[in-house]
Amino acid sequence: MTPAPENLERILFTEEQVSARIAEVAAEISDKYRGRDLKLIAVLKGSVFFLTALARAITIPLKIDFLAISSFGGPSRGPTPGLVRIAKDLDEPIHDEDVLLIEDIVDTGFTTRYLLQTLAGRGPRSLGICTLLDRSVRRIVQVPVDFRCFEIPDRFVVGCGLDHKQLYRNLGYIAVLDPERG
Repeated sequence: MTPAPENLERILFTEEQVSARIAEVAAEISDKYRGRDLKLIAVLKGSVFFLTALARAITIPLKIDFLAISSFGGPSRGPTPGLVRIAKDLDEPIHDEDVLLIEDIVDTGFTTRYLLQTLAGRGPRSLGICTLLDRSVRRIVQVPVDFRCFEIPDRFVVGCGLDHKQLYRNLGYIAVLDPERG
């Protein structure tokens, strides 16, 4: 087990809880898409850990692809919600495929809405969302989340792919972090 960072406030979900819940969601996905060609599309970098665990637990054949996004704005220019662009596009087309977008966290909904609109324009047979964490308390734009592992409070979290300054992605649990303390 990875040592807890010094600025850890508390563990929200243990490694065991995360693994068990991912297995449950994978079973739901396997049931829903049985007999269909499923493609998982992961958003880099945060969702890679979740994607790996989820894909290994899904019991039907599937394909995997990746995309990466860049957000505009920042500390010096202020936050600019909803302004994103694709920095790394898919390697394969998704026309007439059943696609499940894999996210580490759905928060305000701006980025997820952008990705859904972009992917929908490419003609998939179906398009859904699966997220490890759903922070719906911060939702500004409503997006349909088909599968979620955990609902979380409005706190800064790390682990299972979520980071602080590119650190802590490798934690097997999900924890609240106080970025001011470290």
